[in-house]
Amino acid sequence: MLDLQDFDVSPTCGFLPSEYPVARLSLPYYQPWEDLVANLPALLLSRRIRVLVDKLPILPTDKLTSIAEVRRAYQVLGFLAHAYVWGVNEPTDRIPESVARPLVDTAETLGLPPLATYAGLCLWNFKEIMPTGNSIKNLDLDNLTTINTFTGSIDESWFYLVSVFFEYKGAGTIRTGVESIAHAQNGDSEKLIGSLQKLAQAIDELGTVLMRMEEMCDPHVFYFRIRPYLAGWKNMADAGLNKDGVFYGNEQKPRAYAGGSNAQSSMIQFLDSLLSVKHFSTGERPVPHQTTDSQTTKTAGPRNDYLMDMRQYMPRKHREFLATIDRDSCIRDFVMKNKDNSALVLAYDACLAMLKLFRDKHIQIVTRYVVLQAKQAGKMGSLLTLRSGLAKKKKLGAEEKGTGGTSLLPFLKQCRDETGDPAAGSWGQRILSDGVMRLRYSKPNGINED
Repeated sequence: MLDLQDFDVSPTCGFLPSEYPVARLSLPYYQPWEDLVANLPALLLSRRIRVLVDKLPILPTDKLTSIAEVRRAYQVLGFLAHAYVWGVNEPTDRIPESVARPLVDTAETLGLPPLATYAGLCLWNFKEIMPTGNSIKNLDLDNLTTINTFTGSIDESWFYLVSVFFEYKGAGTIRTGVESIAHAQNGDSEKLIGSLQKLAQAIDELGTVLMRMEEMCDPHVFYFRIRPYLAGWKNMADAGLNKDGVFYGNEQKPRAYAGGSNAQSSMIQFLDSLLSVKHFSTGERPVPHQTTDSQTTKTAGPRNDYLMDMRQYMPRKHREFLATIDRDSCIRDFVMKNKDNSALVLAYDACLAMLKLFRDKHIQIVTRYVVLQAKQAGKMGSLLTLRSGLAKKKKLGAEEKGTGGTSLLPFLKQCRDETGDPAAGSWGQRILSDGVMRLRYSKPNGINED
């Protein structure tokens, strides 16, 4: 069975670090960075951030003594880079050398692109409110806060913290998923049935965590106040940025990177790889949709380029973990070879059903927090509110884009619909076919974005 720790994956914390992240670099040498990021909301409010960043000295990263400190530096510099680009009335296409050079250095160490990614915004950006002495293995969402935000708002903190807790709860799906692979490799149908049943329940719990977003993150605040700072510098010409991206320090060629996005979480891609869910480029899903008995993720054709690109925004060892799951997962193959075992087929299809239901819930969140807010952008908020990033008014009829620069709803809907394609049994194929599964989920707020 895979040793999760070889991939910086924890059996109890999943893709979160096994210890609480460093909340502040202790060496006074790096105090100029820490002072700015600690006051970031006020500096953005007063529009002084660029003036002060321009005065920063260039501080090499060779005094960082651990990976935890490198992660902290990467997180701090990512916040400063996005604040510098998007934090004044008009975006700028050059990050000064004082931020660019150490950001590139820390990013290379971690195997990440040099900007604010999901890892920097969520995985390494939380701490306890009241110290309990408990380890990170006993994470309590009600006793967590963020280390840094752009706006200083409860809404922004909650937006990140729900993702933190999602990753924590997802550790159970990783443990069970790896066990499921081992059972399939060993040909143990009974143990595999039990593991898949546990996996379906664990995936369902992830959907419950996701819906907690609505508790303390207001959609209007998210779209108009928070989301503009999360944008990257790829496909952002409509938001007023150089179409080729951003120049890093003294570099002569711009770099284009997607902004922080939940697509950069390793968790859902892990489940897709585990269950042999295949995603294609938007609009290129093959017909008929059902995956044939002989098809797996290894042989079913080209992958969705955007999702594969998002793996480059995950920590290096997490990418390696996903590649290993791609290679080793044989669960669907085993199920298809034992289709006469109705309990096994049902357990596998139940996992797909729960994953598809999760994606339905995600579409509901995106519809409420992005799509509906975008429709109000032309009539709500001041010009300053709409000045930058993704909150800028779109051309008539244009698709709303995610912070990663991709068209949102067509992409998400196709990912959801593709989740049912590998169904093994006739019941699963019927219930997971396009349009049928969604009848189970009635949206309490009346949004029916199918």
